[in-house]
Amino acid sequence: MAGVKVYTDGACSGNPGPGGWGALLVYNGKEKEMYGYELATTNNRMELTAIIQGLNALKRSIEVTIYTDSKYALEGATKWMQGWKQKGWTKKGGLKNADLWQELDVALENHDVKWVWVKGHSGHVGNERADGLAVKGSEQAQLILKENKEVNGEQTI
Repeated sequence: MAGVKVYTDGACSGNPGPGGWGALLVYNGKEKEMYGYELATTNNRMELTAIIQGLNALKRSIEVTIYTDSKYALEGATKWMQGWKQKGWTKKGGLKNADLWQELDVALENHDVKWVWVKGHSGHVGNERADGLAVKGSEQAQLILKENKEVNGEQTI
């Protein structure tokens, strides 16, 4: 499939805890790196956020191949999401991350998407780079939390 390749990953220090997401977009030999963080989140939320942010960075409808090491994100998007949508974004026992599944649904609608699962931490270059970006985001969240504790006099020695 021609088009944009989007490599994504999420990272979390503790689960829940401070986390980060990373996305590497590759198109016609050009690359764009993106990352961000949340101070209190889960790894699954960061995996989904990376995909959403990668898709939302695209300026037009295009063929996209999403590479992820998250079976949760892959199977959710390809096997379960349509059923959740038909049931009003619910499932028995509650639908975790319903807000992000709905955002992902909207982000996907303008693109022809192919999903590829890659084994994490296996040397896959795109996945390793996305992981590095996600870790960078997670480290920023951890630093902010540490600085906030120090400012508020909560630092212990």
